[in-house]
Amino acid sequence: MTDNLKSPNVINPSVLQPVHPAIESYLRGLVSHTDHAVLADMEDLAEKNNFPIVGRLVGVFLETMAKTINAKRVFEFGSGYGYSAYWFAKAVGATGQVICSEADLLNKAKAEAYLTEAGLWDRVDFQAGMAQDIFAQTDGLFDICYNDVDKGDYPDIWLLAKDRIRPGGLYIADNVLWRGRVAVEQFTDVFQGWTEAIREHNELIFNDPDFDTFINPTRDGVIVARKKTTD
Repeated sequence: MTDNLKSPNVINPSVLQPVHPAIESYLRGLVSHTDHAVLADMEDLAEKNNFPIVGRLVGVFLETMAKTINAKRVFEFGSGYGYSAYWFAKAVGATGQVICSEADLLNKAKAEAYLTEAGLWDRVDFQAGMAQDIFAQTDGLFDICYNDVDKGDYPDIWLLAKDRIRPGGLYIADNVLWRGRVAVEQFTDVFQGWTEAIREHNELIFNDPDFDTFINPTRDGVIVARKKTTD
């Protein structure tokens, strides 16, 4: 499907910005001074190589969510070179653990260098391989399951993760607005089927009676689902 700017009933997703750019810029300015200098190096690498990272605003949000529930055990489906793991590792503290999964061994090496420089590597268990396989081989419940793999796999990741989150814990996924594609009828997808998969993923979560769910529209949309408690 393609964008059609001539039709009044079709919106070009490239201009679907849920948060006004001026507001985004203001918010980035508020957090631009925060945290270790290694962040700037990680962000520079992402910009140079056009590598997708969540960015500073979402990073601060992830850290805040993790601290809010006193998270000590986090599983990341898709970790890149450790940018989101940086924020989770800060949040879980010296006694916590972030289990990372990443198929690219070069990214694992970069993550080790960056997170060692930041003094966080000892809180991270960074495993190379398919996220689904690593998760299946890892026992126990998690305070947070974080999803940032290929978008076509989003529904399957949710179904894998939701029963492994402790009551009061969180499921978090990035890119759930997918540059606005989820909100329009006609769009140009990055890979065939990815937009439909994200829509399915979002609907599954919002319709799950065991979770309270919302979407933070910052950047490309971050979904947060809290597993209900019996209290």
